[in-house]
Amino acid sequence: MRGCFRSALIVAWLGVCGIASADWPGFRGAGTSGVVASPKSPEKLVIENIWKLPTGDGFGQLAMVGKDAVLFTQKDADEVAVKINPVTGKSGWTTRIDKTIKDSNGNGPRTTPAIDGDRVYLYGTNMKIACLDLETGKQVWQHDIVKDFGGKVLGWGNAASPVVVDDVVIVVGGGAGKGIIALDKASGTVKWTKTDDQQTHATPTIATIHDKKQVICYMQSGLVSLDPKDGAVLWTFAHPYKTSTAASPVVGGKKGDIVYCSAGYGVGAAACKVARDGDKWTATGLWNTPGKNLSHWSTPVHYDGYLYGLFGHNDRNGPLACLDIQTGEVKWSQRAFGSQGGLILLGNKLLVQSNGDLVLVDASPSAFKELGRTNVLKGKNWTPPVYSDGNVFLRNSSSKDMTEPEVVCVKLK
Repeated sequence: MRGCFRSALIVAWLGVCGIASADWPGFRGAGTSGVVASPKSPEKLVIENIWKLPTGDGFGQLAMVGKDAVLFTQKDADEVAVKINPVTGKSGWTTRIDKTIKDSNGNGPRTTPAIDGDRVYLYGTNMKIACLDLETGKQVWQHDIVKDFGGKVLGWGNAASPVVVDDVVIVVGGGAGKGIIALDKASGTVKWTKTDDQQTHATPTIATIHDKKQVICYMQSGLVSLDPKDGAVLWTFAHPYKTSTAASPVVGGKKGDIVYCSAGYGVGAAACKVARDGDKWTATGLWNTPGKNLSHWSTPVHYDGYLYGLFGHNDRNGPLACLDIQTGEVKWSQRAFGSQGGLILLGNKLLVQSNGDLVLVDASPSAFKELGRTNVLKGKNWTPPVYSDGNVFLRNSSSKDMTEPEVVCVKLK
């Protein structure tokens, strides 16, 4: 019953926000949660290949609203936005955003576009953010976060996607007093800047906790939660950063007031409980597992009090595991999924991208139960699936066993 009630709440929330459940408007879908409000989950995995589109390297998800989809990808020495018809797989306009990155751990942009109305927002590896007209691909406005806001590009490049909240686009990465930046989504003018804290590779999470909408950013000191209207800092929670982390904060628990965070390179994971007394906010640590239960690149999903995710650091045989978000207790752990893929929650099932395999798993804390598996992609597979109206969209990037990256669309039958 709790799971059904939660799905009903998600459907209602999507309706209030004006986002159709079939849309995937940005990083981790509607509400940055990685959750698809599905009235009926598949009981087994049967797919039909629909289309594939050769493309350049990159690690971001496809963003789509209605019949419009945008991919951020590499073309020669540049990072470009490409409009794609998600029904046919045919490409439309291509717009250059900036130069790209060449790196031994992967080339091309690391971020996911954000679509809002008739605009699409892209935040490049070298920290240029651009707003394009969705219909034509023409640039509406742009900022260079390094030059305009004193930012500094992290090693491996920027991997934090832009997020749209109400009338602003929020990005991380500026210098002193500008670590978190809100830009007017229509004009690009600065609405507010906050914190001296430096960015990580993690994309901010949008959440409503204790009836208050907020943006939770994982900065180098830990979690920073702000009011998107004026940038007022609501609460903070210290959690160290070392070298890199790209797993976004995850909000869950029975009351939706627990926030999970994680960092690689031996740091580990932690969770805090957020409380509110009028205008006073506090975040109290619940558990901390140094060097363990960490999500380095892949962000877990939350369902009915439990976290499901690909855990570990740079481990091709790392586990898919279930954790109690309140206690950190591991309920089950199944190795050989790899730590660098991704997953989404489809109703009460997990759809996992694991080393090129698409895997369907029951989202239950009682035991690991695999419901189906099929190989879809070769190459480097570090990008979570995207789901829309029964179709699943996946991408890869080049590696030793393949040289032409592609985006594929398969239908769940």
